[in-house]
Amino acid sequence: MKHFKIIKRSGKSRARAAVLATAHGKIETPFFMPVATQGTVKHIAGEELQRLGAQIILSNTYHLMLRPGEKPVKKFGGLHKFIGWPGPILTDSGGFQVFSLAGGKKRGGEGLVKLTDKGVGFKSYIDGKNFNLTPERAIKIQADLGVDIAVCLDECVALPAGREYLEGSVELTSLWARRSKTYHQKLKGKKPLLHAVIQGGLDKKLRLKSIADLAGIGFDGYNIGGLSVGETAQEMYRVLDYLVPAMPEEAPRYLMGVGYPEQIVEAVRRGVDMFDCVIPTREGRHGRLFLWKKSTKSEIRNPKQFSKFKIQNSKFYDTINITNTKFGSDKHPINAASKLPILRQYSRAYLNYLFKIKEPLGLRLATLNNLEFYLTLMERLRRQIRAGKL
Repeated sequence: MKHFKIIKRSGKSRARAAVLATAHGKIETPFFMPVATQGTVKHIAGEELQRLGAQIILSNTYHLMLRPGEKPVKKFGGLHKFIGWPGPILTDSGGFQVFSLAGGKKRGGEGLVKLTDKGVGFKSYIDGKNFNLTPERAIKIQADLGVDIAVCLDECVALPAGREYLEGSVELTSLWARRSKTYHQKLKGKKPLLHAVIQGGLDKKLRLKSIADLAGIGFDGYNIGGLSVGETAQEMYRVLDYLVPAMPEEAPRYLMGVGYPEQIVEAVRRGVDMFDCVIPTREGRHGRLFLWKKSTKSEIRNPKQFSKFKIQNSKFYDTINITNTKFGSDKHPINAASKLPILRQYSRAYLNYLFKIKEPLGLRLATLNNLEFYLTLMERLRRQIRAGKL
């Protein structure tokens, strides 16, 4: 594909480094997308995300269609101008949020979410207003937002689930993907790259059927959906072991909603290129910090040193809960190895105090720390792949 070029394939694993070209710039893979669900990464400004090394952010179609609405955003000049972010943006279809926030669903038009072959009907969690989201409308909303990568509407099934239900989910997701592609082809002018979502739970035959169906239609990229929704990490890895080799080689592979640092490393080794997850921001807001284990300042701040640090299993990082009493008198910087002066300036004792008094600055500092950790992890992975060490 013209928009995706593989630069380096690992000789030690299925990992690969590539460049993904979008309307708002090129992105080096593998990469992590900070989650800006409603057009903002909580407590963090776009300029700070750039300083941390973020190449692309993720927003959500469901939330943006409810508030502020795609029409006002389009009149403003698109989502990039509205939120002040100059780089690429990916929007997921909103299907997962429709099902999860509504609290229940049933095929055939009953329940809190009315799911049929035509699409999905639901009530807004904000004001109870009725909405209908079809595959075509999901693509139109994302095109009106002016994003770089749009995602087809799919049905995300929570695990565990029966095979019959999973079969129906795969069929429905393929049907919606075909309709999304047809509508996308009719769009005029600039339009986003289009990704489809692979479903099938933990069932190998259904997963392989899903990717075969979608690859037969043809998309700009392929998302692995329906994982990190209740299965164990080992179950997820087993799915990736057989699914990733079946995915088109010359298209980006995106593992949705994953995950903890060691899970990202394992997925990269299996050939995954794209990631997003709320873990760094959500856990930061709860006082949990991700820190490099036994790292020196030069290893963090000097990119040339990245390849010297071994990334394996979960042994390459520590986590601390800054709200623990023991940090109330800790004079060490929040993160002495950080590239950000603000994280070297303030002490862990002060951050502990900020959480105790519920001062938003504490949430902001912890979030900055965790996003820097995740984005530095991806930069290290890219360098180690190119150096032939991963």
